Amino acid sequence: MIVIGLMSGTSADGVDAAIVDIRGTGHRVAIKLLGHYGRSYPPQLQQKILHVAERGTVAEVCHLNTLLGEVFAKTVLAAMTRYGVRSQQVKLIGSHGQTIHHLPQPKAERGVGTITSTLQIGNPAVIAERTGITTVSDFRSRDMAAGGEGAPLVPYTHFLVFQNTKAMRWVVNLGGIANVTALPRSERLASVQAFDTGPCNMLLDALVTAETDGRNTIDRGGHLAQRGKVHSGLLRWLLAHPYLQRQPPKSTGRELFGETYVQKVLAQSRRRHLSLNDLLATSCQFIAQTIRDAQQWAKHVQGDVVCGGGGVRNARLWAELENIFDPIPVRTMEDCGSSSQAFEAQAFAVLAYQTVHGMCANVPRATGARHPVILGSVTPGIHGFVKQ
Repeated sequence: MIVIGLMSGTSADGVDAAIVDIRGTGHRVAIKLLGHYGRSYPPQLQQKILHVAERGTVAEVCHLNTLLGEVFAKTVLAAMTRYGVRSQQVKLIGSHGQTIHHLPQPKAERGVGTITSTLQIGNPAVIAERTGITTVSDFRSRDMAAGGEGAPLVPYTHFLVFQNTKAMRWVVNLGGIANVTALPRSERLASVQAFDTGPCNMLLDALVTAETDGRNTIDRGGHLAQRGKVHSGLLRWLLAHPYLQRQPPKSTGRELFGETYVQKVLAQSRRRHLSLNDLLATSCQFIAQTIRDAQQWAKHVQGDVVCGGGGVRNARLWAELENIFDPIPVRTMEDCGSSSQAFEAQAFAVLAYQTVHGMCANVPRATGARHPVILGSVTPGIHGFVKQ
């Protein structure tokens, strides 16, 4: 069937839609990307999302949930128009939603005992109503109900697309948060290791936004970072964060590396009288080192490192990764016949496909769940539930 996957990441800079042809059953499905369409959020919407994620009221969350549902639906319709796909051809939408809060560890200090929780918004009822297409959403909650962290979930599709029986391969997502998937030569899904390594683009973007008073929100191409020098003292401070020493399974987000964290980084930078260029250069090396240091928790890479996500366009970050993994080759997903920008959206198309086929698609070794589960909740489209 043709499925459209939707992904809006931690950076909250926009939503990606991937139109995907998926065939087969079980864990040996054939996946073909037919098209990718990206919609950037207007600055006001991005700021609203970031505000709600840090300190939003119930009313603001309620309003944004429906507003993003409308944005996601328009993105689906625009993607179909771009690629000449009719709504009758699309059987399913898989919408990750916009993460507003993610609490994968018990937070006794918050007064909620051993409860873990997560919240992705973007009303699926609005998506299904506007498009007429059955929509699968809320993928993370079932894994958390089974004792997992609800993340990372994309490693399932990493396994389907990039598994290499000749050598241990790593797949790295350079998104708002960086995460690594270690794909062993074994063809068993249960042997896959994956976890979030720490902040990535969300840190770089936040530093640029703060230091330019909002005039710029990204270091496009990593050009500013390329002109900077790494400060060893700040690098040591960054690497001392407790999350980096936590044993997997582990996942993270703005709750640990959001506004409060960024303000601490800025304070450390100002104490050392660093320029923005030096701050970004140091942060790029920090990100690369947290990814490399993930080898203490996962099987060491032997074949190559395959990278996707927005960070592949940051020349300074890419140079740091090539340097720190040398002589292991670092490649883009494009080098391996896939798409860096579309992959996560594509992954949620695959997860939605497996949901309606009754297939478990979490990786318990990655999330910490007690057992495999069928992910997501299904909102029927105009023709009811998907019929196989």
